[in-house]
Amino acid sequence: MRELIHPGNDPVELPFSIAIASVEVGKQTYKHRLKATEIYYILAGKGHMHIDDESQEVAVGDGIVIPARSVQCIENTGNQPLRFAAIVSPPWRAVMDERMD
Repeated sequence: MRELIHPGNDPVELPFSIAIASVEVGKQTYKHRLKATEIYYILAGKGHMHIDDESQEVAVGDGIVIPARSVQCIENTGNQPLRFAAIVSPPWRAVMDERMD
């Protein structure tokens, strides 16, 4: 994960933060939930998005809204790195991010 814009680190006044993430072939992000709404925008590759008890295939150009407090993870089901933009509102902070086992 590489943060692009965060109002806590950059000289901007925005109600969100933006990061770019990459998931290697056959891997997935850790299951977690945020105390904020998050949007993923798929930039490259394809995968399977899991939000609470639902899951769906995702590919380049797809946007996914992840409601606050939803358990989520995304897995790479393709043959190239899965890359996506993650937009979090209010801006992401570590204390908002709860990892699930």
